[in-house]
Amino acid sequence: MTLAATLIAAGLLPAQPRGNDMVMDASSPGARIQETMYGIFLEDINFAADGGLYAELVKNRSFEYANALQGWKTWGNVTLREDGPFERCPHYVRLAYAGHPSVITGVQNEGYFGMGVREGAEYRFTVWARKQGKGEAGLGILLADPSSMGDVQQFTDEYVEITSAKWQKYEVVFTCPKTVEKAVLRVILWSEDPGVSVDIEHVSLFPTDTFNGDENGLRKDVAQALADLHPGILRFPGGCIVEGVNLDNRYQWKNTVGPVENRPINLNRWSYSQFERMFPDYWQSGGLGFFEYFRLAEEIGAEPVPIISCGMACQFLNDPQWDVNVPLEDLQTYIDDALDLIEFANGSVKSKWGKVRAEMGHPEPFGMKYLGVGNEQWGKDFLARFEPMVKAIRAKHPEIKIIGTSGPYLGGEWFDELWPEMRRMEIDLVDEHYYSSETFFERNANRYDNYPRTGPKVFAGEYAAHGADGKKFNHFNAALTEASFMTGLERNADVVVMSCYAPTFAHVEGWQWRPDLIWFDNLRVMRSASYWVQQMYSSHRGTRVLPLTMDGKAVSGREGQNNLSASAVWDETTGDYIVKVANLGNYAQVVNLHLKGLPSPVTACERTVFHSDNPMEENTLDEPERIVPRTSDVDITPVAEPQNPWIMGMRTDAEGCPHYSERLGGRTFVIYRFKTK
Repeated sequence: MTLAATLIAAGLLPAQPRGNDMVMDASSPGARIQETMYGIFLEDINFAADGGLYAELVKNRSFEYANALQGWKTWGNVTLREDGPFERCPHYVRLAYAGHPSVITGVQNEGYFGMGVREGAEYRFTVWARKQGKGEAGLGILLADPSSMGDVQQFTDEYVEITSAKWQKYEVVFTCPKTVEKAVLRVILWSEDPGVSVDIEHVSLFPTDTFNGDENGLRKDVAQALADLHPGILRFPGGCIVEGVNLDNRYQWKNTVGPVENRPINLNRWSYSQFERMFPDYWQSGGLGFFEYFRLAEEIGAEPVPIISCGMACQFLNDPQWDVNVPLEDLQTYIDDALDLIEFANGSVKSKWGKVRAEMGHPEPFGMKYLGVGNEQWGKDFLARFEPMVKAIRAKHPEIKIIGTSGPYLGGEWFDELWPEMRRMEIDLVDEHYYSSETFFERNANRYDNYPRTGPKVFAGEYAAHGADGKKFNHFNAALTEASFMTGLERNADVVVMSCYAPTFAHVEGWQWRPDLIWFDNLRVMRSASYWVQQMYSSHRGTRVLPLTMDGKAVSGREGQNNLSASAVWDETTGDYIVKVANLGNYAQVVNLHLKGLPSPVTACERTVFHSDNPMEENTLDEPERIVPRTSDVDITPVAEPQNPWIMGMRTDAEGCPHYSERLGGRTFVIYRFKTK
């Protein structure tokens, strides 16, 4: 008996290819697919910002952590001071004579899990400094590899002369001679006069080749991975960090704009809250702040979607009896923050906050259209704060679309309480979150088929398939189930107008949460299987939904549909007709696509296939392209024997419409792009 016969006998393969007749009706375009449909959610979890997207290589550059020298080693005569030139970052260190000409005074910064530097790349070192005493003094700037077995650890040797007794910014740009994944930065006092000392503050090291060349910029390879998603929105800065462990360390956008040297740091809500994976040195520098987020959104062509605090600390980390939320009589501060943010983003350069934006180099408004109030709060305390904030924003800015929440879960008591309240208040969008099992994503491609077609729209703001039995990895099967689920987002584009996978980033040595869309270390970036599913959807978004049915029903993996989910769209700009099909079955099966109502013949077809023979396979930093989509042209030459339903290829069906058949492999996601121009 052959292997195939054995599998058929065991019930693991069908006895013959199954024909699944799907009909796409091009003559009946439906809902418009918003440009915001597929987006990005950025939260500073897993060292996503500092140590990741933000290109700064120096950790604790202004000596402002609770342990002021965390991230630093010192030698010789180094003292910490706190009367520096920047009001909100007052700390600095003084480098002074160590008592003997052979004893070195200096500091060494470890970076974020080391500093990744590349051969031939340019780096910009800057420091605010002043000289004490009348003799000559300078700073040696050294990059070193402490693990080197060579005779010399340092591989750069730059010098900055400190000339003034007043605080000034000094800069040196140099070319790195070698690639090192875990370098350190050493700043050494050079002076032959024991009476001279040098004070240093805001010690910084950036690659000059940042994303779009911005000086206070983003790591180029990491940001490019975002741009390649072609996102419609950028939601920021969270997430739970908007709330904070308490209101004192909630994310305050006003602390993240203005001169970068004077932005106060903030303890990251994720530093301790994942007890099993603590990172006590996880602070937010504020260097990647609201201005930089708005600028990034603009640079990658995404609508900015900022989220602000509603006056509630993280409910997961605080007992309701602790009374950690802002009293209602003090809510005006939070209302003012929301109104001021709109002014910062959209206001005239003559306004208070529009002027701040202009002084940062962007006199033109950012054109913000959406604002999220709160993250995933719930209960009466939330509603008591949310509603007055909404009323105040609408009174002054009715043009802003407000995003509410249905809580942290995909259903249940809080969900059922919040949705009616969002409808009552006529909120524009409701943010739904679901981190759930692969089984959920397999079975819920029809989640939005029966949602009300009027009232608030859905923002699927955070979702990801989590493997069973602790396997929360970015394996192929999780991505495949997400692809299946997303056919339902697309089919219901009149209900769902925004969506984001979450979280986006993770440093391989600094993560608290997985799975994640994009992984990186100090020098490399890996785009996960889930990343490629998101990219496939955004690259083939289309502009109008088209009916796609099997036996007269939407194809959503329901009983009798052979584990298939599918959707179809029309792209008005190109004239292309796009069909997406996910086969969650373990066996190949025939898919027959009847292209009904096309205005002109099919002239070409492109086929993009996403598949892995091993459902638990993942991309890795060492093998980042194990699983990637493969695009090829389809031969649309009419096939012989048009009456034989098992012949694969293009032909005309009994009704005279184009008909494409394919034996689609098991555990496969495919996108067909039929061209008629």
